[in-house]
Amino acid sequence: MSTFSDFTWVASAEPHRQRTRDIIKKHPEVKKLIGKNPYTFVWILGCVSLQILLAYLVKDASWWWIIGTAWFIGAFPTHTLFVCIHESAHNLIFKKSGWNVFAGIIANFPSLFPTAISFKNYHLKHHAFQGVHELDADLPDYWEAKLINNYALGKMVWLLLYPFFQGFRTIRCIELAVFDRGVILNILAQLIFDVLIVYFLGWPALAYLGLSFLFSVGLHPLGARWIQEHYLVIDKNQETYSYYGPLNGVNMNVGYHNEHHDMPSVPWNNLPKLKSAAPEFYDQLKYHTSFVKLLITFLFAQEVSLFSRIARKERAGVSLTDKSTPDIDIV
Repeated sequence: MSTFSDFTWVASAEPHRQRTRDIIKKHPEVKKLIGKNPYTFVWILGCVSLQILLAYLVKDASWWWIIGTAWFIGAFPTHTLFVCIHESAHNLIFKKSGWNVFAGIIANFPSLFPTAISFKNYHLKHHAFQGVHELDADLPDYWEAKLINNYALGKMVWLLLYPFFQGFRTIRCIELAVFDRGVILNILAQLIFDVLIVYFLGWPALAYLGLSFLFSVGLHPLGARWIQEHYLVIDKNQETYSYYGPLNGVNMNVGYHNEHHDMPSVPWNNLPKLKSAAPEFYDQLKYHTSFVKLLITFLFAQEVSLFSRIARKERAGVSLTDKSTPDIDIV
């Protein structure tokens, strides 16, 4: 079995900033796709309500029913809520930043762990410093990648516990450590929600929500999203991949990842329009069409490991203290 020891290091800048400039130069009309989508908040309310209802319905059920419902049903609205958190992180729901913080905190409720605002703080740096190991928490830690290597069982465990591995990564990103009012509010609101679930519905209901969260980002076809976005599964030179498959319909175009990185100020509903407006930029890129196929390939392909990522030391001239985000580059 092969042993991997390092990422694929490149000296070039990440591809999205230049492609953004090229797209806007050739198709200036795409700037009209930039905006807010307040109807995303309706998705938030609907998915949160659905998860609370399902938690109520399974609160007296056997553990097999709880686990099965979480895997086959609960993972989907919980993953959709994660997409909503992502939209709020980019201020793509409401015009006022504070309302987006509020929306992210509400969307966070069924996930049990207060991560929405911390995710925002680290995710925006993922866009600004893609592939820079000490700044991009989307890249695995060295110990993490060496531990899992390319073992199928290890990759299964890694996906099952993915939220915890991702949380550990923030420790290395010491330059980005943020503990602000939004994070504190997120923690307090989440604690109140969790206590209310236990008080009114009981521990099994809380367990259902927790399992739905673990499955929605872990050992589940939806968990293949984390592999789809930046892992070098089908091309050793292409850094970012989109997914054009049926799950985009229930998960708010989550697969349009190249499009999102190119224009982070475009809300989820307009990402397919961006692809259609600039086909010559996207049709040439490789992409995924099946999360199930990708999940199986990732788990059992020995040539794919956690080191199958592109990394760089160059920060592309972007200052860590610069308050701007990649969104501003395209307006």
